[in-house]
Amino acid sequence: MAYPGYGGYGGPMPGMPSQGMPGGHMGGPMPGQMGGHMGGPMPGQMGGHMGGPPAQGGYGSYGGGGGGGGGGGYPGGFGAPPPAANDPMWGYFTAIAGQDGEVDAEELQRCLTQAGFTGSYNPFSLETCRIMIAMLDRDLTGKMGFNEFKELFAALNGWKQNFMMFDQDRSGTVEPHEMSQAISAMGHRISPQALNAIIKRYNKGGRIYFDDYVACCVKLRTLTENFRRRDTMQQGSVTFQYDDFILCTMSI
Repeated sequence: MAYPGYGGYGGPMPGMPSQGMPGGHMGGPMPGQMGGHMGGPMPGQMGGHMGGPPAQGGYGSYGGGGGGGGGGGYPGGFGAPPPAANDPMWGYFTAIAGQDGEVDAEELQRCLTQAGFTGSYNPFSLETCRIMIAMLDRDLTGKMGFNEFKELFAALNGWKQNFMMFDQDRSGTVEPHEMSQAISAMGHRISPQALNAIIKRYNKGGRIYFDDYVACCVKLRTLTENFRRRDTMQQGSVTFQYDDFILCTMSI
């Protein structure tokens, strides 16, 4: 099998505590109603499907089958009533969302920068914010709603913890061999040739920066999920039509 034991996202990374972050928090306190630290465990209703440990076996939990506009099993999907007013992320989401009630890439970039999510690391580029949205943009609008916004922060929390586990000197970078270890720690089982291609694609001057690391994580998650949905027999191989292959790879 080409991808055994693929883990979920947003839950604790292997070898990490279920809450909090190693070495203290990197981000400052959230504005508005968020409270706490962006680098730490998310407040409010973040447990369960998004914030809890991945499902046992296989790929980990995933809400939907296809890419349509459905909520795909996430609590309070499309067409559901607005979240409770006491949800600590709702007030923050509405403060940054556009008039359409959704967040685009530029709004997401401003949100992450102003919240200090990256701490001492460089802020996320606009391109990385675009692919973050594309990862969860199942109705292909180029924007994300509230549930996707929460899901993204759960995933970012886990990726950041994983990165910090290897960035011991807090330089904002990891070395190629550490990147390989980080990918393995997230549950991906890929060949040395594929790892080498990833490292060549994302390193700058022989090191991988946090922004590029997150971009890599987003693509790994999205492409793996796209593959998994088509691999109905869990055999590690699928047959793609050309247009479907382009849709899977060029949309992220």
